[in-house]
Amino acid sequence: MKKILLLTVGYLLSQSILAQEPSDALRFSWTVPSGTARQQAIGGAMGSLGGDISAAYVNPAGLAFYKTGDFVFSPIYQVQRAKGSYLGYNESEVKRKMLWGTTGFVTGSGGNGRKVKSTSFALAYNRSADFNSNFTYKGANNTSSYSQKYLEEIAGDKSGNSVNVNYPFGASLAFRTLWIDTVGGGTEPNFDFQSRSQNILTSAGLLQRQTFQSRGGIHEFAIAGAINLNDKVMLGGTLGIPVLSYHRNTQFAEADATENSSNQFNFATVDEDIDVSGAGINLKAGVIFKPEEYWRIGFAFHTPTLYSLTDHTMITVTADVESADGTLFTNNEDITGAPSEFKYTFTSPYRAIASVSYVLRETQDISQQKGFLTADIEYVNYKASSYEPDQESAYDTGTTEYLKSLNRAIDNAYKGAFNIRAGGELKFTTFMVRAGAAYYGNPYQNINGEKGSKLNLSGGIGYRDKGFFADLTYVHSIQKDTHFPYRLIDPSQYYGAQIKSNVGNVLMTVGLKF
Repeated sequence: MKKILLLTVGYLLSQSILAQEPSDALRFSWTVPSGTARQQAIGGAMGSLGGDISAAYVNPAGLAFYKTGDFVFSPIYQVQRAKGSYLGYNESEVKRKMLWGTTGFVTGSGGNGRKVKSTSFALAYNRSADFNSNFTYKGANNTSSYSQKYLEEIAGDKSGNSVNVNYPFGASLAFRTLWIDTVGGGTEPNFDFQSRSQNILTSAGLLQRQTFQSRGGIHEFAIAGAINLNDKVMLGGTLGIPVLSYHRNTQFAEADATENSSNQFNFATVDEDIDVSGAGINLKAGVIFKPEEYWRIGFAFHTPTLYSLTDHTMITVTADVESADGTLFTNNEDITGAPSEFKYTFTSPYRAIASVSYVLRETQDISQQKGFLTADIEYVNYKASSYEPDQESAYDTGTTEYLKSLNRAIDNAYKGAFNIRAGGELKFTTFMVRAGAAYYGNPYQNINGEKGSKLNLSGGIGYRDKGFFADLTYVHSIQKDTHFPYRLIDPSQYYGAQIKSNVGNVLMTVGLKF
């Protein structure tokens, strides 16, 4: 029985990964890290520039430019607007929130006066990913019903007793609420199954509505160090400890558009409540070359992050099929008799970064510098993400097959992509003006119309004088995704919603030199 349950859950969760939008399906890897206001104002390009604590998260070699110490903290105010378009209908949502950006300290000290010009050390916190998202969409569908995914799930299973208990995260919930039912004339264990809602598609169709709410993020703590060799070569490394928290509430609902009280279907809803938590570890290493005083060329490599994660899932199905039983509801705990908990390891993809900066009037006295231009290009192989069982489940065949199905889903759905970040600064004595942009490429192979991209446009100002500095930045993010409420074997039988999010972030970084 345990093997059957795990195989079933594996199938469902692998389907879930394919069905989600990029910020959910790739929630651990398709990320846009926060940073200091200065770094965000220049598009997040910190691969070769240095002189900012956020270099610990991009190219730690940039910390080698420090000769003294900094302490910084960075509050963020966020406004998110999301619009969902589905089958010709539009829905909009607005959400406001306070967040926390890069905070920590970095110290710099002189070297031995010969080859080693300086060394530096940093302890920092950063919000490496933001999972806050809200959107809603709805439409009238006369092609398919959500319940058809349950019929596909139990294809080949003719036993009513099996369908009643062996699919606690899917078909068993629909069967117990009569959303799907046996076709008359069969006997155990030789039943055919039907969907109550699918039977009315040929008339006025079904009114469908999806709501989605998520929150959480990846909070990464970093221990970093760097060394400056002859003011020509900077080397650095970071030990990262990301702490992940993710919570998602979704509801899918479909209802009879005819309002006919005798066609054996009124409405059905699927409510999902999912929590993911855990921590991981990664390493970042980088180098910056200064072939000329005004040129800086950087390279960095981020190892995959190895996470140890735990999922808790509650799925509730409610249905009214216009029977004498009225409205029925059940959840997976009613079937399994215990809360759902699943432990596993997740490995996020590696990242490789190349960068170049041109400093206007580069001198050792930074007060004489007039500004800079900088750009990063980053490659991320999203299909390199993978799931593995924890030690307790390593020898369980069902769990192993489940995770293999997830890895196959990732390999089939995703690809490598390039991210580009660029920006610049003009300096007027103690005041600075900055601007930048960043584009995060599509991680999907686009087999069934999946597309995703993120564009950040940013600008900001800064002030530095007598050991005090303050930076203020606005970042406008435009994200386009495709979200599928469900998938079926035949791609012509289901539709995706177009989700467009506009997020405004106001960042302030305040710091003191010591």
